[in-house]
Amino acid sequence: MNSVSLVGRLTKNPELKFAQGTGTGVCTFTLAVNKRFKREGEPDADFINIVCFGKTAEATANYMTKGKLVSLVGSISTRNYEAKDGTRKYVTEVIANEVNFLEKAGATDEQKSRGSEYTSNPDIEPIDDGDIPF
Repeated sequence: MNSVSLVGRLTKNPELKFAQGTGTGVCTFTLAVNKRFKREGEPDADFINIVCFGKTAEATANYMTKGKLVSLVGSISTRNYEAKDGTRKYVTEVIANEVNFLEKAGATDEQKSRGSEYTSNPDIEPIDDGDIPF
């Protein structure tokens, strides 16, 4: 089973392009994911290339910026191609099926410290637990 779940921060602003012919949005970005074990207390991270499509791509590009915390679920994809100089290039990336925004685009430090979670659907508004009748 090919399933990936990651939490990390964007290393730069996402790039959005549209596929020729279909017009489908394609968003690419790199996610810095902290490693579980660190050398002598120094932070260490993996930098993972991410691709998402459609409405998820458009929302990610519109609402997320460098440094924002996101979680995602997807699968690992590998491909190769021949470069202009004739060498074979290999690419490994994560194709994200679901991207969850863990910080608002303009979140303050206080909001970040509370760990407020925001989803990739801008129409969903968080509710107060006190409003739930059960």
